Amino acid sequence: MPGLHEPPTELATRAVIGITAFTLVLHLATSLLTPYELHRDEFLYLAMGRHLQLWRMDFPPGIALLAELVRGVFGDSLFAVRFAPAIAGSALVALAAILARELHGGRHAQVMAAVFTLCNVLFLRAASLFQPVVFDQVWWSVAFVALVRIARDPAPRWWIMLGVAGGLGLLNKWSILFIGFGMLAGLLLTPLRRTLGSPWPYAALGISLCIGLPSITGQLALDWPLRLQMAGLQESQLGRISFAEYAGVQVLFSPFGFAMALVGVTALLRAAAFRPYRIVGIACVATWLLLLMLQGKAYYVGPVYPVLFAAGAVFVERFERERVRVVLQRTLTIGVVGWGVVTLPLGLPILPPALMAAYASHLGVSAATTTNSGTVLQLPQDYADMLGWETKVREVARVFHALSPDEQRDAVVLASNYGRAGAVDFYGPRFGLPGAVCPCGTYWQFGPGAKPGRVVVAVGVDPARLREAADSVEVVSIVREPWGVEEEREVPISVVRGLHRSLQSIWPTIGPGYR
Repeated sequence: MPGLHEPPTELATRAVIGITAFTLVLHLATSLLTPYELHRDEFLYLAMGRHLQLWRMDFPPGIALLAELVRGVFGDSLFAVRFAPAIAGSALVALAAILARELHGGRHAQVMAAVFTLCNVLFLRAASLFQPVVFDQVWWSVAFVALVRIARDPAPRWWIMLGVAGGLGLLNKWSILFIGFGMLAGLLLTPLRRTLGSPWPYAALGISLCIGLPSITGQLALDWPLRLQMAGLQESQLGRISFAEYAGVQVLFSPFGFAMALVGVTALLRAAAFRPYRIVGIACVATWLLLLMLQGKAYYVGPVYPVLFAAGAVFVERFERERVRVVLQRTLTIGVVGWGVVTLPLGLPILPPALMAAYASHLGVSAATTTNSGTVLQLPQDYADMLGWETKVREVARVFHALSPDEQRDAVVLASNYGRAGAVDFYGPRFGLPGAVCPCGTYWQFGPGAKPGRVVVAVGVDPARLREAADSVEVVSIVREPWGVEEEREVPISVVRGLHRSLQSIWPTIGPGYR
């Protein structure tokens, strides 16, 4: 392998552009042809954009900023909303190839790194949804490019690049802090700790904090809602995650990818030729172990994989025995592509629900359809969370417009979770509905609105609870979605009259309810 101070190899431009373009076309075609709607989380992020308060939000506001940018430029069709994650997913594939190049990999290594990233269920799924996840993966990978450069030449510009990546990551998702921890561990455990005697690591930290400042000010302004979010997440989801699930799901994403990642991390930590880049291996291992101890979900650590694919591909490419090298390259590439084809319906929402359920049943891997709370569905949870929303809103509109004109003027649409509220806000204008209010999570932060709630159209609220708080509760409809998650299979719609207290007086006592 070239020496520490030698420049990286040339980028296999045509091949990388071809794979990246294929990735983009694949995601755009999925957005056009998918039989599913937007995901409940996507409705929330679009609503966050409509309620954007840059310095006062309970989640990092980068996704809300992007939502408003997308809406302003492209509109809010499903294709428009998912254009940005498609671009990000394609960029991630290119970044994997760039990381292989930075580790002195030639054409074969660069192509392998890109293909391994493309053919992984995790990265396919992330790039098919407008969520912070895929952008998180991109910023981690940009940070790894900077770290590899720093390992070779700790010039100020690479520290600045690292700071910018960290700051944009912080503006997008708190999980950038995990890789920050890993990189700090790598600095302390390698000769690069000498760089801590220069001002540039601290400049990188300062740049990150400046760019990510809106995420921090939101926590300060709202009394650290992150504490409630994490407590709710731990109680409802993370507390049940075992080592077997954490590691097993990562294998399920792609067994060949997991094997390549093991080759990559072993090379980074043990191979003499990779000694200058040991910091990268330590950062990945430290992050992996940290998330294991915190009972993190398998996808949380996903962003370390592109750099490990890159390192593994370079290691395989450097095998001295040509026959062994060729056999390994072909076997691993054919294996990962084959797995990617077989599991494509798990990565992209392309099969209608009935076919998807049959496929998942035939696959026989329960982890693929297990929800965050441990329930096994017929569909992957993400797919179940993309069904039935417009039907619910149509029924809400029917109930709303059956009210008298006076009651319509006073009516409030109250939804019991952010998915239902977000769907009302997204589809509602075309059906003549007012915006929804919701006492859950971020929606609670948006407030109860100006109307006191003389008449309420309640979506998914337990009628028994409503009867304790109002004079009259009439359940006028139940919307059924057999393919949905449990809580969405039978959703009551009620008309509530005579609340004992105004929504404004109730609001401080009923939220925010993060879970």
